[in-house]
Parts: sequence; C-alpha cells; structure tokens
Amino acid sequence: MKPHEVLNSQIITHRRLRPVIPVDQSYCSYALFSSVPHSNTTSPQTQVVPPSHPSDPQTITPQSLINLIRSSQWHLIKHLSPKLSTSLTSDTLSSLHQSPELVLQFVNHVEFNRLDIESLCLTITILARLPSPKPALRTLKQVVSGGIATVREIFGEVGRAREQLSIESTIVFDFLIRACCEMKRAKEAFECFYLMKQKGVIPKIETCNDILSLLLRLNMLEMAWVIYAEMFRLKIKSSVYTYNIMINVLCKEGKLKKAKEFIGFMEDLGVKPNVVTYNTLIHGYCSRGRVEGARLIMNAMKGKGIKPDSYTYGSLINGFCKERKLDEASKVFDKMVEIGLVPSAVTYNTLIDGYCNKGDLEKAFSFRDEMIKNGTKPTVSTYNLLIHALFIEGKMTEADNLIKEMGEKGIVPDAITYNILINGSCKCGNAKKAFSLHDEMLSKGIEPTRVTYTSLIHVLSKRKRMKEADDLFEKMLRKGVLPDLVLFNALIDGHCANGNMERAFTLLKEMDKLQVPPDEVTYNTLMQGRCRQGKVEEARELLDEMKRRGIQPDFISYNTLISGYSKRGDMKDAFKVRDEMFSIGFNPTLLTYNALIQGLCKNQEGDLAEELLKEMVSKGITPDDNTYYSLIEGMGKDGKFVNASVA
Repeated sequence: MKPHEVLNSQIITHRRLRPVIPVDQSYCSYALFSSVPHSNTTSPQTQVVPPSHPSDPQTITPQSLINLIRSSQWHLIKHLSPKLSTSLTSDTLSSLHQSPELVLQFVNHVEFNRLDIESLCLTITILARLPSPKPALRTLKQVVSGGIATVREIFGEVGRAREQLSIESTIVFDFLIRACCEMKRAKEAFECFYLMKQKGVIPKIETCNDILSLLLRLNMLEMAWVIYAEMFRLKIKSSVYTYNIMINVLCKEGKLKKAKEFIGFMEDLGVKPNVVTYNTLIHGYCSRGRVEGARLIMNAMKGKGIKPDSYTYGSLINGFCKERKLDEASKVFDKMVEIGLVPSAVTYNTLIDGYCNKGDLEKAFSFRDEMIKNGTKPTVSTYNLLIHALFIEGKMTEADNLIKEMGEKGIVPDAITYNILINGSCKCGNAKKAFSLHDEMLSKGIEPTRVTYTSLIHVLSKRKRMKEADDLFEKMLRKGVLPDLVLFNALIDGHCANGNMERAFTLLKEMDKLQVPPDEVTYNTLMQGRCRQGKVEEARELLDEMKRRGIQPDFISYNTLISGYSKRGDMKDAFKVRDEMFSIGFNPTLLTYNALIQGLCKNQEGDLAEELLKEMVSKGITPDDNTYYSLIEGMGKDGKFVNASVA
C-alpha cells in the first residue's frame, strides 16, 4: 500500500469513530491546537469533537497541514512537528514542490531528526530549485554528516525524488558533489561523479572543477588525473579554471616542464591563459627553487600582454627569500612598489622573516615601519616573527614592548604568539612564567598545541619535576594532541636523568604504539641512562637494537659507551668501541679522549694516558680542564703527569 493510501485509510477509520466535517479554516486551526474548550451550535451528529490531545496527528490531513503552511502558522507547525508521520510529511512536500520557499520555511520549523531519508531527499530536490544553492547545500551537508544514509543511498533517493516530482534538471546531483567537496569528502564526491556517469548525467564543468580543486588541496593528485581523463571522455569542455588547477597539479608533482607546456596546450584548444595561469606556474617554479626560471615566465607573461599582479611579485620575493637572496628579493619589492602595486601583508611578512633569519633586525623592523606607512596593517604573524627574533637575540625588554604594542593596536595574540613566549620563558628557566602564560592562553580560549606542551614538558624535565611532566603528557593525550619525536625525547631525557629507566622504556613502547619512530637521540639518551646505572652491557645492547631498527649510531652513541666502560675501568672494552668507531669513519672527539684518559688514569695506566694525550694534541684537539683534571687525579707521587701535561 502506498503512503498516501495508508494515510487515507487511517483518516477513514478515525472518521468512523469521531465524525469530522469541513469547517471554517481559521476555526479548524484553532480547534486542532487550542486546549481551550469551544462551544458550537452544530448538532451532535456533525459537531467537531476536540481531540484528546491538542495536536493529535490523526486529525491532520495533508491539505490541513498545507493550509497551516500557506497561512504561515509556524508556531503551530513547530508544536505539531514531533507528531507528524513520515507519510504525511512526504505527501505535504510533494504537494508543495512548486513552492520551494514554503518548503524551506516548513523544514526549518520541523525537527530535523523526525524526517526520514525519503522526506529529506524530497526536500533537497525541491530546495535545489531555489535561486540560491545555499539551502539545498546546507541540508545535504546535514544529511551526509549525520550518517542517516550513505552517499550512494542519498544519490538513489534524490534520483527517485526527481522522477516523482517530474523534475528534469539534474542540478541536485551537482549539489550533492559540491556538498561533499565543501565537507572535504573526496571519496564520496568521486563516487557521486561515477554514479552520475552511470546514470548518463553529465556533471557541470563547475562541479568537475570543485572535485579537481579538492583533490589538489588534499594532495590526491593521481585521483585528479583520473577525473580529468573522465572529463575528456565525457567531452566536458574545460574552462581556464580547470587548466589552472591541472597546471597546479603538475607543479605539485614537480613536472614543471609539462606544466609550462600545458599553457601551449590550452592555447591550442582556444582557451586563453590568464594572470592566475601564469601565477600558478611562477609559484610552482619558486617553490622548487627555480626562481630564475620563474622570472623568465614572468617576462613571457608580459610579452603576452598579461600584467603581473601583487601575487606574481609576491611569489618571486618568497622564492628569493627561501634561497636567502635577500638583496634580489628587495629589488623585486622595489620594482613592485615602483609600478604602483601595493604589497600585501604576506609579502611584507616574507621579507621580515627573511631578514629576521639573517639576524638583520634593523632591516626587518624597517619593513614593518614601511608596511604601516603604506597603509598595510601588520598582522599577528608580523609581530610573531619580530618577537621570536628578539627572543633569539636575548632582547627581552624589546620583545615585551612589542607585545604591549600588539595590545594597543588591538591585535589578538594567537597560539604561535603564546608558544614563542612560553618557549622563551622555558629557555630562560622561568617555569612559573611559562605556566602563567599557559593559563592565560586557556583563559582566552586558545588551545595549547603540541609545541606548547613540548616546551612545558621540556622545562619540567630539566627541573626534574617528572610527576608534573607525566601529568601534562596524559592531559595532552586526553585532549587529542599527539606527541612527536621531540616531545618524547624531552620526556625520556627527564626520566633517564632522574634514574627512572622503567618509565623511560615504557615511553619507548608508547612511541611504537603511536607510530612515532625513535631516532639516535632517543637511543643515546637511553644508553646514557643505562651507563649512569653502570649497566654498560645493556647500553651496548641498545646500540645493537638501534642498528636493527635501521637507526645509524652517531659519535655520541660510541662516546657514551666509551665513557661507560672507562668509568668502570674496563679499558679493553672501551678501546674496542673506539676502534669500532674509527672503522665506520667517525673521528675521535674531545669527549672520546677525555673518557679514555679518565679511565686509564683511574686504572693507574699513566704511560698510556700520556701517549693518548700526545695523540690528542697531534690531531689538533685542544685538551680542556677535564683532561687536565683527570691527569692530575691519576698522577704519580713524582708528579710525572703534571710535567707531561705542561710539556
């Protein structure tokens, strides 16, 4: 039985029990929803009997519901919403399909979770007829994100709704793809594209561009080429926007020559490149370090009568700054200003960053001043770059002044600002200030990042406040912030320095669980921890484990073992590690010699220590205080080592 037949049978059954006759519309509305009793002169046989509940759905027909909608009695509809059957809703929507504005109002006053997939897809199909695509897209996103049905099921229901309403337009399918793209659901958008193809419906070029653009942003480049090939087979004519996307894809793939050739290909097909086309190519060349090639493309662009814009010059400036060719970047900037183009805040920030990295703060601040003079407002990034540079230079007062200036100009600090300040406080050993900034950050609704937690855990570890460091680590995990290698290494270092090797190795397992590969720093820290315990054999096993994992030990790894064996007086093993170190190409360092000399002196092997000292000097390694201290500690009564050292 069809939905409307079920509804009619329910109404007929109800009428047998409770007679209903047509009445004045205004009275009908009142009788259905008012809880106030009404007198009526109608005879008992024809009297409207008030329902047991003021919004009893059995008294509502599609027509009476439509009357309420047309008379804009939205408060009554909202009250009635929980009681509406799906069949009644569907019939009402079908009846109103020629009035999408009323349908929009109706669904806005009905509880969304009361609508089934059929009603929702009817709604979407009707809303797609509105001049603005926003209502249809908004509803589609709600349906897709709500998990009410799969995209394939939604596609099928929308198709049935089109047939039911005899709508010829296929725009609703394009909207479904567009909604998926706006939600960054590339696989679902891809699936819809093929469902359209199977149905014999050709997607609009704008829809295809939406998919290509999303795939580009998500770096799903192979899939972009699959869609592009299908467009070609379906004879969908590419627009200049399509070609710009595909040139960007080629640039991301590093295929700069093909990207350049693509411009000729689009010209052959009668599509004229625009400034975005050339800017895309110039950006691609600059991002690959081919700045001179980018400059040649700009010249070719001018030759075609296309004027470079601020983005063109900004890309070249960025390219030169990355190559640390700041003089060239400044020349391009001057040319840009000379021809009347206004540099963006991003361009100024690029130059400021370049000069900050060079350590030329005077020049960096001059660009900030020029930025203000030319009417370009400094951004939070501008201040972040300058504050960070001042911290690195140790100019704390100037950094504080800049922070105050931010407040005066109404520029709100972001997570990066706080991370710079917290990291600066941590490096100064001011844990109290760091945590005060962390609390301020939270009070302003700015969520700490992994960088924030790394700085705080590092300062706690250095101060041996490992319980607090572990608590902060757990808090970070609960908030869904995943630790990286640097954070794990800081935490492991703290526990190793505190002698809590069990916890350090638990963290190593946690790294494997979270798929954060350890590096030589991780293992060197663990080896040093074992050597402090005198467990040099276990440290040696860690060196072998490093190799099995494919991690190359460095000179610190070998020096750690040499020092461990030397402190125990096991000089035979210490020299064995030294020889192994030599065999793989590492030269001995001051630490290597100091460890060996210390061990020899401890074993009262003075002659060997003296020979090692001479070898050390001959290799151009200058002894330090530790070298002499070891020799003095182990010298004989005749003072031989002192004389040898002085000599």
